[in-house]
Amino acid sequence: MRQIHYFFIAVLLLLLVCCTKQDKSFFQMRGVVLSVQDLETVDWPKLAHENGINTIGTHITPEQVAGFILSEKGEKFLSDCKRYGIHVEHQLHAMAELLPRELFADDSTMFRMNESGRRVNDYNLCVHSQQALDRVAEKALYYAGLLPTTNHRYYYWIDDGMPMCHCSACSMFSDSEQALIVENRIIKELRKFDPDALLAHLAYVNTMSAPRRVKPAEGIFLQFAPFERSWDIPLNEDSPGRNPPNGPTHGQYRQYLRDNLEIFPVETAEVLEYWLDVSIFSNWKKPAVKLPWNRDVFVSDLDTYSSFGIRHITSFAVYIDEKYVETYKDISFLKEYGDGLKNYRKK
Repeated sequence: MRQIHYFFIAVLLLLLVCCTKQDKSFFQMRGVVLSVQDLETVDWPKLAHENGINTIGTHITPEQVAGFILSEKGEKFLSDCKRYGIHVEHQLHAMAELLPRELFADDSTMFRMNESGRRVNDYNLCVHSQQALDRVAEKALYYAGLLPTTNHRYYYWIDDGMPMCHCSACSMFSDSEQALIVENRIIKELRKFDPDALLAHLAYVNTMSAPRRVKPAEGIFLQFAPFERSWDIPLNEDSPGRNPPNGPTHGQYRQYLRDNLEIFPVETAEVLEYWLDVSIFSNWKKPAVKLPWNRDVFVSDLDTYSSFGIRHITSFAVYIDEKYVETYKDISFLKEYGDGLKNYRKK
């Protein structure tokens, strides 16, 4: 009888282990960011599933992505991602649609002041205009309802590397701090719609330095995008970067990350890389070049990011569309990327 008793205990323990088995990967997010064109022409949910990728971010603008998501192809995309257990999020160049430029004629004070002291409607906004912040937050809430995200992460980026406001109220704040003022207002609105909402603070080009005068509201997470690094050399090795002498060196990038992680929680921090980004290597022109995939650099970078405690990683993979696959055929780098993230064990 005692042997039978032990046998049933062993069976119960085995069932408990099986039922509670979870993804043990160190990197919880293993993502790609793709344009609408990529998603319309390639079965990316299937590709992601086959290659260990668990998150797809759509791109580029809110209106472009909404047009896709609300289409028949977009509905199938969402359905396939759900079937494969792939998270869907939307990484958006959003400011021009959150605060439409034509509103300048109604109230120019909502828009930034340039270095010459003139209000202009070219980029971004005046972050000390309450009306501007309210309009941006209201529009962000609208797109949150229109574009469902399955992991509670939202991305409404300021204009791509473009200047912020130089009015007397704004000029005492860095570009990073001005961006955070906007983000703090947006997350307040988003959490009325999604109590678990998280909103990205994009550290990128002019917002790389850590904000000091403004603190992130609850729900703001760091998204670190080393756009001007070199992808021929690992990030942990000295390099002048991609755009010397003005661009950051690899050492400066590591310091930027270290400084930002003093401000933002490491538990939610995310790296947005470019290892798979055919568009950047093609200088954003088609026909696309073949991706110069460097597995050794990728593997080394994973060690670097994990050493900071980063557990959420995604990469642009723009221009990997039907034409790219037809032209180059070999996309085995996706397997190395997905498996590298999924099977990674922190050293």
